[in-house]
Amino acid sequence: MIQAAQVASKFTLFTHHAKTFPNLVTALRNSMLRTGVFTDEKTAEEQVVQVLNFDIHLVKDFRGRRYIERVTECIPIEAKNEYTFDYRNEKTLEGKFNKFFDNATNYFTKITNNELYTYRNIMEYVDGKYVITNPITDENIAAMRLNMSDEDLEEFDKFLNKNWGIKPKKSEYNEEQIESKRGRRKPTTKI
Repeated sequence: MIQAAQVASKFTLFTHHAKTFPNLVTALRNSMLRTGVFTDEKTAEEQVVQVLNFDIHLVKDFRGRRYIERVTECIPIEAKNEYTFDYRNEKTLEGKFNKFFDNATNYFTKITNNELYTYRNIMEYVDGKYVITNPITDENIAAMRLNMSDEDLEEFDKFLNKNWGIKPKKSEYNEEQIESKRGRRKPTTKI
């Protein structure tokens, strides 16, 4: 399912039984490890996080009613190169050591930091009604806008403005840039 979501289509739907979003990521990661294709937890989790855009979590109450409890967006955390090469400009040994220790601190922070994603609820069912909570990220808004008809785009822009004060704007990214930003690559055909 993860592999198909990476290359097969613009979206993939599937069901799961995880109670929370982190439980969903963990369960999918562990399933990938069990297949034997991955041996490293971090790499398997990165693959999962790259394809999970939204989780629509349904529940069944004690009366047997099913409803959407929440819609959660997965936000991959981008690894940034925060190393400095300023040590070359330092005149003193003490200055060079300080820059070295800054880089060492960044390195060890990256190695020990296991957070590959964050998540936030976009909509929640509260006291019998749906409440719009956090805004969708710019990257997902841009990707969603690329795949809408003119009528849907107009309604979506109204929704964004009404609920989060986000003004309609031309997409900052083309489809290839969005896929690249989310860590996915579209297959290219060479002639």
